[in-house]
Amino acid sequence: MGIVRKLTVLALIAPVAVIGIALVYGSARWKSNTTALHNRLNAARRPVTEERYSAAELASLPEPVQRYFRASLTEGQRIVSAAQVEHEGTFNMSETGEQWKAFTSSQRVVTQRPGFVWEGRIAMMPGVGVRVHDAYVAGEGILHASLFGLVSLANMRGTPEMAEGELYRFFAEAAWYPTALLPGQGVQWAPVDHSSARATLTDGDLSISMLFHFGADGLIESVRAEARGRTLGGQVIPTAWEGRWSNYELREGMRVPMQGEVLWLLPEGRKPYWRGRIVSITYEFAP
Repeated sequence: MGIVRKLTVLALIAPVAVIGIALVYGSARWKSNTTALHNRLNAARRPVTEERYSAAELASLPEPVQRYFRASLTEGQRIVSAAQVEHEGTFNMSETGEQWKAFTSSQRVVTQRPGFVWEGRIAMMPGVGVRVHDAYVAGEGILHASLFGLVSLANMRGTPEMAEGELYRFFAEAAWYPTALLPGQGVQWAPVDHSSARATLTDGDLSISMLFHFGADGLIESVRAEARGRTLGGQVIPTAWEGRWSNYELREGMRVPMQGEVLWLLPEGRKPYWRGRIVSITYEFAP
């Protein structure tokens, strides 16, 4: 092979090699950040104070809440201490329009103290993916999006608004780990009407309330926050927000929703931005 041809081949190969090395480095760095978040999540865990659910603790709860626990739990159900959830679905990447992209994700949840780490992979186009960490860890809210694990697209953390928003997410998703909604796990319930109740969760200095609406089967149909922070144009704007759950199935003695939709409730109408289903869910229980 002549020297000119060799140099031409090297000129073609070198950029590909550099890109390959960069992608490997980005993946390794992202995995390291994920591990660090999981380590913080586990370090903040507290022992679950009760081992099993008893219907006796329902006596003082609003009637729709009593119906929910009777529909979702069985007497003697072990209390969930942690969960691992795998999802797939679509995510709307546009703040104002419709730009739905496929995603897959893994989520680690601990119930005491409340926390989770969600690691998502969003396919922007063939061969181009965005990695996302969405988390509530030791009282801190975190949202970090990165292209290939190398180029940061968003990095928000440490503010009161982020902590509140992520604790709202943990609370709304408690339908996946329903023993976390029991009064013995720290949730306070107040009556609203025959099919709704308001629940309050406190973690440290942060306290949030959500409206839970129950369907005819007694199970959670929707959850609503009146003012969750929505990021728009680089600003966080308090906005009405709702999560809707469906397709309940029996898992480890509990009825949990396998599909969901999350949306903003805007003056001009509903704006969904997350639609997903559970691919698998596994639990850890109080000893």
